[in-house]
Amino acid sequence: MSDRGILVRGGYILTSSTPEMIEDGAVRIAGDLIDEVGPWNELRRRHPDDKVHGDRHSIITPGFINTHGHFSEALFTGIAEDYTLWEWIEAVINPTAPHHDDETAYVGTLMAGIQMLRTGITLASDMFVCDPADQPVTPGVVRALDELGLRGVVTFGAADRRGAAVAAILDEHAALQEACDNSRLSRFRVGIALLGAQSEELFEQSVTLAADHGSHIHLHEVREEVTAVRAATGRSPIEQCARLGLFDGPTIAAHCVWLDESDRDLLAEHEVGVAHNPVSNMILASGVCPVSALRRRGVPVGIGVDGPASNDRQDMLEAIKLAVLLQRVDRLQATALSARDALTMATIEGARALRLDGELGSLEPGKQADLVVFDGRSPTLANIHDPFQAVVYCAGPREVAEVWVAGSRSVAGGEVVHVDPTEVAEQSRSSARRLARRARLGQHSLLAPS
Repeated sequence: MSDRGILVRGGYILTSSTPEMIEDGAVRIAGDLIDEVGPWNELRRRHPDDKVHGDRHSIITPGFINTHGHFSEALFTGIAEDYTLWEWIEAVINPTAPHHDDETAYVGTLMAGIQMLRTGITLASDMFVCDPADQPVTPGVVRALDELGLRGVVTFGAADRRGAAVAAILDEHAALQEACDNSRLSRFRVGIALLGAQSEELFEQSVTLAADHGSHIHLHEVREEVTAVRAATGRSPIEQCARLGLFDGPTIAAHCVWLDESDRDLLAEHEVGVAHNPVSNMILASGVCPVSALRRRGVPVGIGVDGPASNDRQDMLEAIKLAVLLQRVDRLQATALSARDALTMATIEGARALRLDGELGSLEPGKQADLVVFDGRSPTLANIHDPFQAVVYCAGPREVAEVWVAGSRSVAGGEVVHVDPTEVAEQSRSSARRLARRARLGQHSLLAPS
């Protein structure tokens, strides 16, 4: 008999691996790793002293990988609904970017992270969009993620077209990297807010850093972006990034809506991961990512909730469901994307898009013990005919009973373990008011009453 571990039991174990599903199974956790995955009776017989979580009605999935978001938007949700992306950036992002500090980064990440954990997210790939301040801003993100028990692949969404100095931007990158190096759950990447938002000098520096650390960038989100870069360079943003060497390092590209055949081929050739954000693409009227066409080329496509000001809920289950529905209504085909496809994208394919599939994204021995337990005692999941469809179409945050990150529970009984949501909400109010006041959000011409 081995040392005592933890058995997480489920009526259905959806592994995102092979076999795809185990009925009446269990996942055994030892330390921060998955030790075994198999039939419940066999694992219980071998490990009779292990503590048991879940039950014979639960559904167990890998932890969800949120491939794109912005903790920088967490304190100004529910605003500027009438604008497309370019107008929205002018109305919301540009006014707030100069006014972030470590405190807004910390509190905003706690606010959004609570919502993420409640919907099964175990890793958030984030881009914090702000201007450099007197003191580093983005380490506040890492501090909050560690406190929540939530993994992060975190970036500073750098841009110098608003006037920030390149040296100050590089200092912010360095501060964030140092915070990640000292973190138990976060790792660093280079953030590029937008190709057109960086000078040639800054983009050259970004490419150099990304060769070692990887990058996270918005690409081809709206037609105007593609048109502006093509007019300036004669190339699409994807062509320009490939030509200047950004794709030589691991890259996650958010959105990828307005693509031609050459763009799609380049993404596949350079193994660029794509973060599909169905909710924000609909809210901002940006268009529809050609998910199936990209996946047929071998491009890994993950799912993102995007930022709280462009979504406005940090609800991964909503994003997973709408990823399917948006493809179906766009293609007018019920077979355009399936529940199995969407669950794969939210787990192992999202991990592959971030080049982390060797560690995360599936329930396999030796991988990190990140998993979600769905409560089969809930009326919503009382009668399971197809567990994949039950998770993708039926389940909501109320059905998320437990979330495990690195072998420890970050959600238990449907609620986050390590912070008090009521206290965080109260703490956020003064930070949100201060940020809105400094950014003059209510007085901005696009937001002011007509």
